[in-house]
Amino acid sequence: MEYRARIRAAVGWLELGLADEALVELAPLPWRIQIRRPVLELRLAAEMAHKAWNRASETARLLCLRFPTEPRFFLHAAFCLHETGDTLEACRWLLRGPKALFGDAVFHYNLACYLNVMGQHTRAKGHLETAFRLEPGLRDEAEKDEDLAGLTVEC
Repeated sequence: MEYRARIRAAVGWLELGLADEALVELAPLPWRIQIRRPVLELRLAAEMAHKAWNRASETARLLCLRFPTEPRFFLHAAFCLHETGDTLEACRWLLRGPKALFGDAVFHYNLACYLNVMGQHTRAKGHLETAFRLEPGLRDEAEKDEDLAGLTVEC
């Protein structure tokens, strides 16, 4: 089956850091193949690596709609939307995710970033504190993150 060879080639291109070539391999696949979860995940990874944020946000949101119990799809959709400049919509998508996200440090970290960018510093600080409690190693990342500029957390 030609589509399997294309998918393998796309994975190879992506592993080589050539996301644009991976997307070229996936483009001719029939629709019934393109909407399968592994292919959508591969497309999303390639779009994100290529920084094609608008397309990536569409792919991630499609994954959210098709697989609403998978927390990481909501994290990806929100991140991509934030990268397009639509931070409010990023918050909305993140908060639509499954309840499992509420115990995830990355959920709280990303929400802190989005809230801080939107000027909601008190709420952002609370989520950042929760992220640090859940995953202390995020503190190092936070020090370099421009989305958290001006936000200080003592815990």
